[in-house]
Amino acid sequence: MSSGDLQNLYQELILDHSRTPHGFGLRDEIAAQSHQVNPTCGDEVTLQVHRAADGSVEAIAWEGHGCAISQASASLLAELAEGLTVPELEVRIDAFREAMRSRGKIEPDEELLGDAAALGGVSRYVARVKCAMLAWVAAEDALRKSA
Repeated sequence: MSSGDLQNLYQELILDHSRTPHGFGLRDEIAAQSHQVNPTCGDEVTLQVHRAADGSVEAIAWEGHGCAISQASASLLAELAEGLTVPELEVRIDAFREAMRSRGKIEPDEELLGDAAALGGVSRYVARVKCAMLAWVAAEDALRKSA
């Protein structure tokens, strides 16, 4: 597959997640909830981390509005997080942050980040990194609040 074909596939994946988001819709308010705003472009997300009895991530529920990147990123995070332990999710948040801050120098680890690796190209556009990071920062904050 050529890099152009791969880029088109990634763009389609991002658009699909922004149109039909995974995990969209909040549940009753819980301790592991965070509201984040990107003042640069007006993106907003409220995100909840729901845990199973064993402490693993049962689900991420969220609501928000903004650009396709912020909405797709929240959806991709919700899909990725299900069934992970909290330390496993924290490792993925750190890896995603590192890739986003790299300005395109670090390719996201697809094995670790799954489909969220499709957002790797965003790191080349500094103004869009906050859009991609918004839900991930909210998840990190929600986990910290519930610890």
